[in-house]
Amino acid sequence: MKSLLHLKVGQHLTLTPQLQQAIHLLQLSTFDLQQEIQNKIESNPMLESLPNDEDDVDLIENTAGFNDEFKDFQWSQLYSNPSKSRSFNEDGYEQQNSYSTSLSLQDYLRWQLELTPITNVDRVIAAAIIDSLNENGFMTCSTTELYNSLNSESYPLDFAEFEAVRHRIQHLDPIGCGARNLSEALVTQLEQLPASTPHLTLAKKIVNENITLLGKHNYQKLMTVYAINEAILDEVLHLILRLNPNPGSKINLSHQDYIIPDLSVKKIGNHWQVALNPHILPHLSINRYYASLVRRTQSGADNQFLKNNLQEARWFLKSIQSRQETLLKVARYIVDYQKEFLEFGEEAMKPLILNDVAHALDMHESTISRVTTQKFIYTPQGLFELKYFFSNHVPTVTGEACSSTAIRATIKKLIAAENPDKPLSDSQITDMMNEQGIKVARRTVAKYREEMSIAPSSARKSIRSKTTMEQTVHKVKH
Repeated sequence: MKSLLHLKVGQHLTLTPQLQQAIHLLQLSTFDLQQEIQNKIESNPMLESLPNDEDDVDLIENTAGFNDEFKDFQWSQLYSNPSKSRSFNEDGYEQQNSYSTSLSLQDYLRWQLELTPITNVDRVIAAAIIDSLNENGFMTCSTTELYNSLNSESYPLDFAEFEAVRHRIQHLDPIGCGARNLSEALVTQLEQLPASTPHLTLAKKIVNENITLLGKHNYQKLMTVYAINEAILDEVLHLILRLNPNPGSKINLSHQDYIIPDLSVKKIGNHWQVALNPHILPHLSINRYYASLVRRTQSGADNQFLKNNLQEARWFLKSIQSRQETLLKVARYIVDYQKEFLEFGEEAMKPLILNDVAHALDMHESTISRVTTQKFIYTPQGLFELKYFFSNHVPTVTGEACSSTAIRATIKKLIAAENPDKPLSDSQITDMMNEQGIKVARRTVAKYREEMSIAPSSARKSIRSKTTMEQTVHKVKH
């Protein structure tokens, strides 16, 4: 078998390092971009960060001793000093430094215990009880087991004293922690209410004696057991529903992520204007001193090192400028297209897909996807990710298209205005939307309702309607 040499002509796309960097920065969130900038500043001596209150710098500035090839590329004019160029969103979103501290449930209870005058023995008992609590505030072991672990012949402990300390913990904030079960936690919370609260004694009895019937919504049997009518039961249920079944959950240790918008929009006259948030990124520039050393350095290796870092810094600044310009351009188009949403809310949302924006702005669809992911805009309607403004097309009776977001808002509005005694079924909602010109199928309504975590009509019936129906069935049987 002979080895042959063939020539073949072909085409393939090669991404330059500059283009790869621009694409990488385009898809980064604000937080990730801040990290990327910090890493670049630490690794490249040519880059320096200026405080946001520094004077504005020119976009391109000649540095002493430079030739035209190495002009000093400064921060984009998109980031002019906000103190000199007043942003239109001054009265809207304001970025604030938030300082917070978080304590676990156990630490919070111990802190309150330190302010309570108790003996050393009681403090040891309280510490053991607090350590036995789970995240919801309930004891993870029985009181007998915990008492036996503390009691000993050398240090005998009275069980009544143990229970007295546990009772004191139950009345710390949040009320009900240290309970053995749900009934005890709810009764403890009811005891904190004024004695003049209507039906307070009855509520305690129901929670303490028949919480299982309460959990199964067996209201007819509750009325029979306690010889009460529907109106009294309704008041008792409203009283119980005010309680917290998991008192320890009020001390939430979950980390709160605060979203800082990349853009903001405000109406000036009859026009909606979009602006970049000038506070989220530092003012970057080329360090003039190090840049001037490019010409002065005699050593070839040192000069090449400075030139490479200078070129890399210039590319990095241009990539960030390109990212912000693309973000602003896409946001302006979305805001102009969805201005009815800004005026009237979700029901006025228009259908929009990535390809529509890409075609209008002469960009690739992947670019639109990158620039709208994890980028947030602050509007009069709230804070939204740019992806939120994209939704599928749903045909209407008139032949026009309706946004799926608008359909969800319409379903939510109809359910909110329904008669609680006669909630709307999916078929009725479908008919009402068809009358408004929105042609949707019943299964579509059911799908959107489930996505919004709205229960079906049978589960949305009010307590009054349910008990009345049960009484009717009971009378028919007898």
